[in-house]
Amino acid sequence: MRAISANATMSVIDVPDPQPRAGEVVIDVVAAGVNRADVLQRAGHYPPPPGASEIFGLEVSGRISALGDGVTGWSIGDEVCALLAGGGYAEKVAVPSVQVMPVPHGISLVSAAALPEVACTVMSNVVMAGRLSPGELFLVHGGTSGIGTHAIQLARAMGARVATTARTSEKLARAQQLGANILINYIDDDFTERLKAEGGADVILDIMGAKYLDRNLSALDTNGRLVIIGMQGGAKAELNIGTLMAKRASIIGTTLRSRPSSGTPDSKASVVTETVARTWPLVESGDIRPIIDSTFPLADVAAAHERLTSGDAVGKILLTV
Repeated sequence: MRAISANATMSVIDVPDPQPRAGEVVIDVVAAGVNRADVLQRAGHYPPPPGASEIFGLEVSGRISALGDGVTGWSIGDEVCALLAGGGYAEKVAVPSVQVMPVPHGISLVSAAALPEVACTVMSNVVMAGRLSPGELFLVHGGTSGIGTHAIQLARAMGARVATTARTSEKLARAQQLGANILINYIDDDFTERLKAEGGADVILDIMGAKYLDRNLSALDTNGRLVIIGMQGGAKAELNIGTLMAKRASIIGTTLRSRPSSGTPDSKASVVTETVARTWPLVESGDIRPIIDSTFPLADVAAAHERLTSGDAVGKILLTV
């Protein structure tokens, strides 16, 4: 099969077809999502977990073409999407069956590739870890990213008030269309003061890490939860423990890629189950829709990465196979 080489050149290469191990299925890939984790891995900063494919790609959509021993609930030919630890930039991928999801009704097979990573990330961090509840104030940084566009829609559908940051008025307008009602241009405005004026955030989903730690903590309401899922602004910062204690706040750091496939309460299988149960009905009703910025053929993967790193994209970037 054809795949993208797992190095900086990202050339198309021929590799053996994957064979399903016990509990796995093989998916003939129709489309794959492009994520910042892929860019980090390409730069040598985010290696795949032990045992995972070295090929880039954390999510795909396609059709099941083979079943491993012990797999139940799936059949050859089923149209699915899946959360991966790696291997998505290829014509075929093997994945544990517990990480496979049906394509939501009303969503095309290509568009379904835009869902697994963002939907599972937002479910595991905003809902399961952050415990967002109706009526609470939710802040997501980078509201027009793939994760941001999904997080805004899910939080709105849950009945939360939604605040977001972005760097241009055009991007903020797109975020508003998706359901954000507190719009903050982080170039010109202090999001901390804006959130304080609103009473403070109950949950913040942060991709910046060190650079925003102090300001995020200041922006929290009492009993607020700061969930950090990225380090685009650095990995080390000073923490004002006094402020943390006075607010009875929580700081939660999580990753999704390195979690075990199953066997623990926060495994990928648990996240996938919650996502299908709680998010898929909202996708099928139209309350949440995959926001796709652009699609590129697999061989144009370098252009897809350039689009992602430009900062101009709104929503997900996909590779079609």
